[in-house]
Amino acid sequence: MMGLKIQQHKAELFHQLHHNGKMLVLPNIWDPLGAALLENLGYPAVATASASIAFTNGYDDGENIPFYEMLSVLNRIISNVSVPVTVDFESGYSPTLHGLEVNIRMLIKAGAIGINIEDFDKRTGRLFTVEQQCERIELIKNISIEMNVPVFINARTDVYIRDIDLKTDQEKFIETLSRGKEYLRAGGDCFFPIAMKTKNDIQNIISDLKCPVNILLLPGVPDLKTLEESGVSRVSLGSSFLKTSIRAMKDAAIRLLNYDGSDEITGNDVTWDYLKNLIQK
Repeated sequence: MMGLKIQQHKAELFHQLHHNGKMLVLPNIWDPLGAALLENLGYPAVATASASIAFTNGYDDGENIPFYEMLSVLNRIISNVSVPVTVDFESGYSPTLHGLEVNIRMLIKAGAIGINIEDFDKRTGRLFTVEQQCERIELIKNISIEMNVPVFINARTDVYIRDIDLKTDQEKFIETLSRGKEYLRAGGDCFFPIAMKTKNDIQNIISDLKCPVNILLLPGVPDLKTLEESGVSRVSLGSSFLKTSIRAMKDAAIRLLNYDGSDEITGNDVTWDYLKNLIQK
């Protein structure tokens, strides 16, 4: 198990990565090898993706993978890298505050130093009320203080992808901004308006909230240089790295079915030794 001082240092470093004036790019992964690859390439931190962990273990996304199974994957990831690891925690893997508390404690004990927490209630298919979500964020913050680990809370809102009552972009922006302000007051360290895409909205949310903002790289989102110039603190990829990997495997497999592509397989510069060295630092 990771020592407390080491975990505290990683948590403090992760906080600093959101306030050093340089945009943090986090390509989300799902296994120890992918985490080791990113660390080897020079990424200062690693983030998991809930969908990628679920899909690669035979489950649909949306907390369908049992929490203990997800925690087992997380334990292996954290134990195989020395950089900070932040966890895509969806809505907490529990419908109750007590269950959320139990799960958060286990994540921190496993060595996690950051979490994404959503405001989507999977029981009702609607967003938690602002009051409900603030109570959940406050709970996480209080547990992190009690356990003496400054866990970085990336407070996500699903307004742009879930709230069917809001019809116009302006209505969605106003609700998103309102939730962002309250989530920060409750203890959030970063705001994650998932699926916010336009440069104008992104710049306005950053200007109004004056806090680190996380943007998901999706079709229609400005390029990375534009996002950095706009003041974005953090960019994540969600399941995009998994999609990239599966596409490469799919393309190669199709060619092999037609007795083609053997040179690509035998000439791959990612060798057995390269993979072995990633996990035997």
